[in-house]
Amino acid sequence: MKAIWKGGISFGLINIPVRLFSGSVTHRIDLDMIRKKDHCAIEFVRVCKKDGKEVPWEDIAKGYKKENGDYIVLDQSDFAKAMPEKTQTIDVFEFVMEEEIPAQYLEKPYIVEPAKEAKKTYVLLREALKKSGKVGLAKFVLRNTEHLGILKIEDNAILLIQIRFNQDLRNPSEAKIPDDVKISKKELDMAINIIDQLTDKFEPEKYKDTYKDELLKIIRKKTKEKGKPAKKETETETKPKAKKEAADDLLEQLKASLEAIKN
Repeated sequence: MKAIWKGGISFGLINIPVRLFSGSVTHRIDLDMIRKKDHCAIEFVRVCKKDGKEVPWEDIAKGYKKENGDYIVLDQSDFAKAMPEKTQTIDVFEFVMEEEIPAQYLEKPYIVEPAKEAKKTYVLLREALKKSGKVGLAKFVLRNTEHLGILKIEDNAILLIQIRFNQDLRNPSEAKIPDDVKISKKELDMAINIIDQLTDKFEPEKYKDTYKDELLKIIRKKTKEKGKPAKKETETETKPKAKKEAADDLLEQLKASLEAIKN
């Protein structure tokens, strides 16, 4: 693993030098963008909107656009000046019970590794969090952006879980959530029955991302079929189904679901 951040955890008067590693990996198939007709690869270049010329990375800066269209240029020193005391610190400012944090706030995990000279203070914080049953609420700066996070224990390691600020969350009331639909007791009982039948212990290692595997199968199949004449797809006529009452249809779906689970 490659460290993506170096700094320290600060709580009270204690500072623990640590390194952060991404706590998750992305399994994706690398696909190139190509032109359909001749499979020519597409290349993205950074060009100036005024003269159309390509701009090398060393000549690129970040700028804040003013109302008159001009830009205020910002460099790394400007970002550091904004929060100099936080750029290299995971600043724990409060401890809370983990169950008090709603699931929609959780965003991204990081693994926290102590520096060689900080093993004892790392273990001290770990054991204190274990015994208290609490998590440390902290602020930290990563890639020029301030984040909120919690320090918690998982498999004897301290994890930093990045969480969302409240202003970053949308209110569910913005969506059209039904609150005037009546559900019969029979329907509710059957739905609970399905939940009970499908209830099991959470074992994350059982769950695999099958999308990538299926896509690879398609790629392999297309590779073998390349050069062969394409088969014409035959359209199948579908007869219109007789309309049913919504309530009857829902009950039938619930019954069918239960039968499928039992079998």
